[in-house]
Amino acid sequence: MPHTATISPSIIETLYEDALVLADEARAAFDLGESVGGLGEDASMMRMAMSCEALRTTTRMMHAIAWLLNQKAYFSGEMTEFQLRHHGRLPPAQAAPEAAQMRLLPHYVADLVERSVAFYARVERLDKAWRASFALQPAAVHRLRERLGCAFAG
Repeated sequence: MPHTATISPSIIETLYEDALVLADEARAAFDLGESVGGLGEDASMMRMAMSCEALRTTTRMMHAIAWLLNQKAYFSGEMTEFQLRHHGRLPPAQAAPEAAQMRLLPHYVADLVERSVAFYARVERLDKAWRASFALQPAAVHRLRERLGCAFAG
């Protein structure tokens, strides 16, 4: 049986702090007032790429932060396991950043986008492993049906 990830308050707190730092970096990096100047077509394409990746990165980080806040609420007793399982879902990951747009971004912004994708993948792995521990395995369902069939057959 594969070992599933254990989520603890200390892991959630560390990830939450990392998420806040990354979100703040994203806010600063995507401040279009200072990031992109000029009026040419290249500057226009760069602004468009920055806008698209700013929206994706911000959304990605806000979803991760919301998931982490739900976990923190659960560990502090403000949310039950039932509530967490039903209302604390992490949305599916967004599509990967477009390579053409990533090439238009300054290196530090492209790096930030890639770090946000990697961070979301870490949180997604924890969420999937935690949810998998609640999923009924097909073999268990079949055994239960057999036992019920035997109990009512005789």
